[in-house]
Amino acid sequence: MSVCIIGGNERMERQYVNICKKHNCKAKVFTRMKSNLKEQIGSPDLIVLFTNTVCHKMVKCALAEAQRCNADVIRCHTSSQSALEEILIGLKG
Repeated sequence: MSVCIIGGNERMERQYVNICKKHNCKAKVFTRMKSNLKEQIGSPDLIVLFTNTVCHKMVKCALAEAQRCNADVIRCHTSSQSALEEILIGLKG
């Protein structure tokens, strides 16, 4: 399963990737808005939006891409490791 994480803390990028790897998911993490974000998102199975740490422009871009590639979207207010763990555990169970 491929996961795209939008938002979160920059210093947590590595932990997000490691948590996804632990749950057999491939992850891309975008903590800042990039000019070519639309192309970089690709076609993930799941998009996780950490809503507390993301700008509206990134949210709009991510939601448009999710609709285009028919990806699930999960919004989470907190961007902690445990929040991501709970999301990934909830998908399996």
